[in-house]
Amino acid sequence: MASETEKTSPNILTQTFTNEDEGARRKIALSLTVIARLMRNNFDRKVSALNVTRSQWAMIAVVSRIPGATQRVIAEHLEMSEASAGRLIDRLCAEGLLERRDRRDDRRARAVYLTDAAAPLLEQLQKIALASEDRMFNNFSDEEVDQLLDFMLRIYENVSRG
Repeated sequence: MASETEKTSPNILTQTFTNEDEGARRKIALSLTVIARLMRNNFDRKVSALNVTRSQWAMIAVVSRIPGATQRVIAEHLEMSEASAGRLIDRLCAEGLLERRDRRDDRRARAVYLTDAAAPLLEQLQKIALASEDRMFNNFSDEEVDQLLDFMLRIYENVSRG
């Protein structure tokens, strides 16, 4: 049975695309917001069986991509305060999924790494992510995906300049 989000979201996006009062740029900007929310919500639903929250899977994903990152770097990537990131790191360390190690270049900072115990969970998260990506890019050619990536990188560059 479809969730309430799944029932209403296509209508929201259809309205965004068909609103004659909106220009193409506004439609794209609004669509990016709606699509990002749908992607997060869909992923949250799929990983709920793993008993992992959005904050936890996001933390694990960041640490897997940036092994040895400091709490500050992780907080920046997750767009949260260092204190909040620290509490989440502490919780995942207590669960045996992350570990903090001393850094040779800075005795004040600690590096964060995944533990071996996190590998099965990370593998499951990656499988869910790949299936979600397959669904998202269904009926796209490789060239179209590459072109979309180029467009998204240009948008990112423009937005990140402030």
